[in-house]
Amino acid sequence: MHADHIARPPGAWTALRGPVARSRPAGTARPRPSAGRGRTGGPGGPRRPRGTLLGGLRTLHGRARRAWDRPLTAYYLVLGGSLLIIVLGLVMVYSASQIKALQNGLPPSFFFRKQLLAAAIGAVLLLAAARMPVRLLRAFAYPALAGSLFLLCLVQVPGIGETINGNTNWIALGGPFQMQPSEFAKLALVLWGADLLARKQAKKLLTQWKHLLVPLVPVTFVLLGLIMLGGDMGTTVVLTAVLLGLLWIAGAPTRLFSGVFGVTALLAVLFIKTSANRMSRLACIGATDPGTNDQCWQAVHGIYALANGGWFGAGLGASVEKWGELPEPHTDFIFAITGEELGLAGTLSVLALFAALGYAGIRVAGRTEDPFVRYAAGGVTTWIMAQAVVNIGAVLGLLPIAGVPLPLFSYGGSALLPTMFAIGLLIAFARDEPGARAALAMRQPGVRWKTMRRRVKKRPSGER
Repeated sequence: MHADHIARPPGAWTALRGPVARSRPAGTARPRPSAGRGRTGGPGGPRRPRGTLLGGLRTLHGRARRAWDRPLTAYYLVLGGSLLIIVLGLVMVYSASQIKALQNGLPPSFFFRKQLLAAAIGAVLLLAAARMPVRLLRAFAYPALAGSLFLLCLVQVPGIGETINGNTNWIALGGPFQMQPSEFAKLALVLWGADLLARKQAKKLLTQWKHLLVPLVPVTFVLLGLIMLGGDMGTTVVLTAVLLGLLWIAGAPTRLFSGVFGVTALLAVLFIKTSANRMSRLACIGATDPGTNDQCWQAVHGIYALANGGWFGAGLGASVEKWGELPEPHTDFIFAITGEELGLAGTLSVLALFAALGYAGIRVAGRTEDPFVRYAAGGVTTWIMAQAVVNIGAVLGLLPIAGVPLPLFSYGGSALLPTMFAIGLLIAFARDEPGARAALAMRQPGVRWKTMRRRVKKRPSGER
């Protein structure tokens, strides 16, 4: 080694490095910083750690966005979200209905067994709808509408229609089983309305306002009138939301859309004003006291149940309000019992599942190229989301009590069966997306094995 290198003081290299770096020839690349430096400067500059919180959030956001954009995301959200809602609903129906069954002199699991039977039948309907071709669905639309109209007329025949909680909207099937035709009318309206609008779109008739309104709006008003004869205001609200959703997806002009909404709102005000029961329900919005004659008893005790639950609930089966204080704990107000036993965490989980289901439905309707699939998926999504909003809003005291069940969650076979069939439609539509079909085809056993064989190199005979 040269003597000059040995005799040079240690600080000389530091002193030389700065001037040499400043006077490097033009066109030469800037030296890369060492691994110990920060990204922002030299030796004395501020150093930034690699794993910052902002960087982690950006990475998480990127991964979530890539997951949302995958072709099977909507398929898994509809399938997984709906099954979780049904299973959690069965658990809560069993917990919320035991005291009600004992008070009626029935076994504690009476309502649960009926709901479990309805869920089993609904699973068959879900699988059938998921495998049913679109052509068969469109052929089924008109018989479904005609059958719903016939059953709704049959409800008003004395001796056939059955009155429950002041509403004559039921048909006795014998024994403990009843049927509510208005629940099946929701599915019939979605299928028939989707087929009607798809046919008119194929003929390029939806640009004319009369083809947007006729016969969709008059037929819907006939359904609403038959349901209102039985006094079921909640179902009419849901059907009105389905009608408005179909018109919105069809691209109805704002003036026409506002006109239909204004007429329905005017009719709703008229029906509310002419009924003392509906006026009392409207007066219970945000109530914190049962009031005179306990007219707000149900609304107030629903709030009490949510308040008793706290953050994580009193525990499954430990509800106090279901012991005769809260009416209809397993049907219209099952969300309140869920809040009391599972707390805020449980109710937020239910809301998250419904939000995921709604997002998946909107995504299916927005990505398809088939007009019928777009209208049907949008109608089903509007139906489920509107009914969930009406039910949860009533429990929270933000809306009047409308007497509609929480979809897929509350007790009631008449509501569960058509809703599970509608979920099967969403599953079929989500699976038929071009990207989803290709992804599912790659997951077939034969295709996957062939793909693996192409990718794996053949090892030498002596390699272990």
